Amino acid sequence: MIDQRPVRRITASDRAPASYDAWPATVPAVEQLLREGWDLPAGVTLLVGENGSGKSTIVEAVAMAFGLSPEGGSVQAQHATRRTESDLSDWIRLERGVGASRWGFFLRAETMHGFYSYLEDNPGKQGRLEPRFHEMSHGESFLAVLGSRFDSPGLYCLDEPEAALSFSAQIALVGTLHELAAGGAQILVATHSPLLAALPGARILEVGPWGLREATYDELELVAHWRRYLDAPLRYLRHVL
Repeated sequence: MIDQRPVRRITASDRAPASYDAWPATVPAVEQLLREGWDLPAGVTLLVGENGSGKSTIVEAVAMAFGLSPEGGSVQAQHATRRTESDLSDWIRLERGVGASRWGFFLRAETMHGFYSYLEDNPGKQGRLEPRFHEMSHGESFLAVLGSRFDSPGLYCLDEPEAALSFSAQIALVGTLHELAAGGAQILVATHSPLLAALPGARILEVGPWGLREATYDELELVAHWRRYLDAPLRYLRHVL
């Protein structure tokens, strides 16, 4: 059977540093990725961890190595403002499946405003009539992107997509990701959301000082903290109030 995953495996390229004493290689998850490589399965892979653990850095690097704009968009989007991304995309190499789709999309919460402006300045360049993103709320514009871009097999990289979404909108996103995966898409998500982490069939990697480790939903520190907080909020809030 032909392996048609857009990305089969991620390994260190010949441009990777010989020693891991410079950022972002100093981040345990990034060092592990460079040392050991990483098979990216079909369907949905979720990276869950604290701020600074390296999950967004990894998602960004994979998106860029695939040819996606570092500020979000598809393989056709070439907009850029200020460079803030790490060198990790140059340090990794993607092994692609034979005959796999070349389509991809990178959705990152912090730069989507610039992507909407890019689409306004380049009408018709993407071959479609665009929604009026800037006239929508942040959450509405995200859902419009999901409806107009997340519709075919390929590689989808999402960096904390829950940032703009309400509870019900996150539930809708879970449904979209499930449908994409069922249709043959490969999806990599960095998230803090216990709603997204509950996606059935997703592979979960917990990211932290240990690097990357596979986990189940009930094993996640994220889920344990939210359960305890919702049960007794003052148990946490008394430390900051």
